[in-house]
Amino acid sequence: MANNNQNNRSEEQEQYFKERAGTDEARFHVVPHDEEGWAVKKEGQDDPEYTAESRSDAVEEAKRMAEEAGTMAILHNEDGKIEDLVNYE
Repeated sequence: MANNNQNNRSEEQEQYFKERAGTDEARFHVVPHDEEGWAVKKEGQDDPEYTAESRSDAVEEAKRMAEEAGTMAILHNEDGKIEDLVNYE
């Protein structure tokens, strides 16, 4: 049963990102990147908008980008789990 719920969530997340890709509603995520770095990725895009060696630099850039776009910065931890949301909507 749990596996089925994970599949449903995955499909829902995929649809969520697909609907926002390339729109003003696309949000900026700070995520682990490569071996030791961090990236700011816009929803719906595979390539990062910005990369940094430190999480704090990536967070600051994501906040700036989200504020400029009037959307949200979603901050993930080293495990990829959402740690914080900063809303500029």
